[in-house]
Amino acid sequence: MAFSRFPYAPAPESRSIVNLRPSYGLFIGGQWAEPADGDHFKTESPSSEEVLAEVSSAGPEDVDRAVRAARRAYDEVWAPMPGKERAKYLFRVARLVQERSRELAVLESLDNGKPIRESRDVDVPLAAAHFFYHAGWADKLPYAGFGPSPEPLGVAGQVIPWNFPLLMAAWKLAPALAAGNTCVLKPAETTPLSALVLAEIFQQADLPPGVVNIVTGAGATGAALVAHPGVDKVAFTGSTEVGKQIQRAVAGTGRHLTLELGGKAANIVFDDAPLSQAIEGIVNGIFFNQGHVCCAGSRLLVQEPVAEGVVEALKRRLATLRLGDPLDKNTDIGAINSPQQLDKIRELSASGEAEGAQRWTPACPLPERGYWFPPTLFTGVAPSQRIAREEIFGPVLSVLTFRTPEEAVEKANNTTYGLSAGVWTEKGSRILYMASRLKAGVVWANTFNRFDPASPFGGYRESGFGREGGRQGLAAYLKGPLDG
Repeated sequence: MAFSRFPYAPAPESRSIVNLRPSYGLFIGGQWAEPADGDHFKTESPSSEEVLAEVSSAGPEDVDRAVRAARRAYDEVWAPMPGKERAKYLFRVARLVQERSRELAVLESLDNGKPIRESRDVDVPLAAAHFFYHAGWADKLPYAGFGPSPEPLGVAGQVIPWNFPLLMAAWKLAPALAAGNTCVLKPAETTPLSALVLAEIFQQADLPPGVVNIVTGAGATGAALVAHPGVDKVAFTGSTEVGKQIQRAVAGTGRHLTLELGGKAANIVFDDAPLSQAIEGIVNGIFFNQGHVCCAGSRLLVQEPVAEGVVEALKRRLATLRLGDPLDKNTDIGAINSPQQLDKIRELSASGEAEGAQRWTPACPLPERGYWFPPTLFTGVAPSQRIAREEIFGPVLSVLTFRTPEEAVEKANNTTYGLSAGVWTEKGSRILYMASRLKAGVVWANTFNRFDPASPFGGYRESGFGREGGRQGLAAYLKGPLDG
């Protein structure tokens, strides 16, 4: 389906490159294993509701087996291994991700619903880049400012979300492995397949058994992993609500914790901004990724002199976007990941209208099957309204206006979150002024949603704490002076 006035011939990516198994077990100790006390569930494609595979659901005994396998690998193989040898494995994984990039991109779009161009051009290349980057650190840790003999923490329990399944796995695993830790990874229930194919890549790379273990399942599986006494470090990316539960579970145990949680990013456009560039940045920040990014720019703050022109330009741009088959290379907006997420987007959008905001959506026929939501723009939004306060995780943009930089800062910071923000202006001094006052872990200038493995990412307040990426991300997987 498309709602562009420009006709495009379909350009679908072939599904034949992906060879899915009918059923997947758990990846424990380098081998595939059936759950001992768990069950099975089906994972489906959100764009068609087609069942893709049956996946195992790990119970507490299965999680225990995985943690024990990780501990053995840590004690006997991985921690004693010289950094330069660990680096070889990580380089090998990075190259295999690149070699299988087309397969992984198709799989990600099938299982997640995001357009193939995002999977192909962003997710998979960045996943490989994280393994390459951290491979380079593995033999250089004594020179990174962590002391002459930095030590790993032990076993890391890592829980990742559905919005960037492969990238989040690489984001978590690469620094932990480079630092000498072993891992138990729990992918999201609705998007487990790319993590399971990553397990096949670890086998291809001859990664020692138990260094990475992958247990699939729902919230109960993640809770069992977080609560396991054999886990030395918990790393979680997901909702603020679940992050608070994890923080309570870990409190007082002496275990390390990093949380990368929700966000309600402000994208701030001043009257001297390069407006054509800003329009593309706004669309990239919220619509091309269906708003599935925790740092999506779902609040647009526009200076009053250009507000009307920016809104009209946005409407014209949205009318050219194409919604439909995620595997079509022409698709701009794919499917919503699950019916539960779709219900939340609908509920928050309805609240926006009920609270007095003006809703605009271009003409947009939706496919009959699957989970879809059209790109939606709200104007006349007040900071107190739910669509301006709550994380929506959908292609929905709330537009607010401001007069002065001080008012922009006040409105941008009027949130419980603190993950990211964007500033659009030609004045370097204004960028520095805003960046120093915005309560956000990451501030982009004249761009949005740009990531690099060498750059630390993370937030504060209800967006969590700790950093991932860069030297700061490595520090989260190494013992500090208070660890003994």
